[in-house]
Amino acid sequence: MGPLATVDFLAKLIAATPAAGDAGHAPFVAASIPQIPSRVAAILADGDSPLPALIGARDRLLAAGATLLAMPCNTAHHWYDDLARGIDVPFLHIADAATDDVATRVPAGATVGVIATGATHAIGLYSARLERAGYRVAVPVDAGDLQAVADGIAAVKRGDAAAGGRLFARVVSALERRGVAAIVLGCTEVPPGLAAAGIRPDVPWVDPTGALARACAAAWMRARAVPGREA
Repeated sequence: MGPLATVDFLAKLIAATPAAGDAGHAPFVAASIPQIPSRVAAILADGDSPLPALIGARDRLLAAGATLLAMPCNTAHHWYDDLARGIDVPFLHIADAATDDVATRVPAGATVGVIATGATHAIGLYSARLERAGYRVAVPVDAGDLQAVADGIAAVKRGDAAAGGRLFARVVSALERRGVAAIVLGCTEVPPGLAAAGIRPDVPWVDPTGALARACAAAWMRARAVPGREA
């Protein structure tokens, strides 16, 4: 839904695929529709539901021949169950992929920070999964930090990724001061923003977009390994 988030995901999918040339890469179709109603407004402010538009995009992808679905938008996973219902292809979940990535880097019992939209926090997309996996969760609580996340996302969406990254860096530093062992960058605008601003981590960063891309690449490679099967 965020144009830059879509491009960022596709670049990470290509980078995650072990290929010797063009033919070794996964074929994909993408639906980048920035006009889908705001997911944040739908959750927090009784805005228009994005679900009809999400279902329409899903169905166009399936009609185009998609055999695996992925949605590089964290907040939109509030409607994941509705989107996954009644389809006969796998639909990878961004927060599951990210939580699996946390488990490879951080021992259970550690505190993991999460940077995300207020709506993503409100639905417990990451906190529920991380806590079930045995982690403590830290989220921004200072009003200035919360505003910095919102303003940073808006900056990336209007095309100023570096300005967004500098705002996100404030929140990263605040979480680091609280002693987190890792930080989940739980909004798809955060990783490209931090990258554009040249910010480097002091603790491990978990990029859900990258984790989802790697999960897709792994699924593609597994499918190719099955004789006679088209991925």
